[in-house]
Amino acid sequence: MNFKDILRQKKPAILERWFRLILASYPPDASRLLENLDDPFGNPVGCAISSGIEELFDEVTADGEIERAVPALDRIIRIRAVQDFSPAQAVDFAIRLKDAIREELAPEIRDGKAANDLSELESRIDGMALLASVVYRKCREKIDEIKANERRKKMFMPIERAGPAREAMERSRRRAADEVRASALGRGVVE
Repeated sequence: MNFKDILRQKKPAILERWFRLILASYPPDASRLLENLDDPFGNPVGCAISSGIEELFDEVTADGEIERAVPALDRIIRIRAVQDFSPAQAVDFAIRLKDAIREELAPEIRDGKAANDLSELESRIDGMALLASVVYRKCREKIDEIKANERRKKMFMPIERAGPAREAMERSRRRAADEVRASALGRGVVE
C-alpha cells in the first residue's frame, strides 16, 4: 500500500485527531461546546472548522497547487481572526495537521517506509500554514477597516445629526436679518 492509500484509509482518524488538537486550543468550556457536531445550527463554528479541515486535508494530500486550499483556510481563519487568539495561535491549527498525521501514522513512520512521502507532505502543510498567515493578515486588515469606519461614523454622527438643526438655525437667523432689513427699509433708515 502506498503513502496516499494509507492517508486515504486513515483519513477519518487523522481528521478526528486534528479536530481534537484544534479544540485543545480553546478554553475547556468552549471546547466542549465546539465538539458537538450533530447540529450545524447549534454549533456553526464547530461544524465550519470540521468541514474546513476535511477540505484542507483533501487539498494538502492532493497533487495540485496548495493555493486551492485558500477558500477552506479563509472559512476557518475568519472564525479564528475574531476570537481571542494571537496571530500565531490563530494559524497554528494548520501545523497541528502534522501532529495528527504523525500520531496516526506512527507505525508506518517507525518502519521508515513513509519518510520521503511524509517529508513532502509536511512541506505542503508548511505551505498551507504560510497561506493561513496571509489569509489571517487580510482578515485582520478587513476587521481593522470595519472598526475604523465605525469609529468615523460614531465621530461624525453627532455632526450629521446637528446638520438639520444647524441649517434651521441658519434659516431662522437669515429670516430675522431679512425682517430687520425690511423693517429698516420701511422706516427709511436703510436704502
